[in-house]
Amino acid sequence: MTGLNTLSPKKGSTHRKKRVGTGRGSGHGETSTRGKNGQTCRSGNNRKESKEGGQMPLFRRIPKSGFSNVAFAQTTEWVNLSTIDKRFAANSEVTPDALLKKGIVSCACRVKILGNGDIAHPVKIQAHGFSKSAKEKIEKAGGTVTVIETKN
Repeated sequence: MTGLNTLSPKKGSTHRKKRVGTGRGSGHGETSTRGKNGQTCRSGNNRKESKEGGQMPLFRRIPKSGFSNVAFAQTTEWVNLSTIDKRFAANSEVTPDALLKKGIVSCACRVKILGNGDIAHPVKIQAHGFSKSAKEKIEKAGGTVTVIETKN
């Protein structure tokens, strides 16, 4: 019977570490696997991969087309009701700035409240969006919901 302490890799599946720069007897001696002469065999070589020695680089040869939404994308932070219930007292005002100060969201750009969990006490919540279940639960607990309009 074999135990976990007797396990080992399959024969031939692992290799010795390549020890470069350890002389001729290492099997990687003299040039330390860098080849003979030239820029790449010298110390301090940090030649960029994009340089192709006079040939037009690949990223310039390929045509660019299409649209990227990166510059216009809006990040949205989601907050569950269970988090608000734990971190805010009854009748307190919950705004994106208050969520940011308590460390619940990383930025106060756009905040949407989700209905995961329950809320036991009334709170006044201002956010950019609410799920249907979150809105119902907040109003059922006696709280108020205010949607912040975004400027687009």
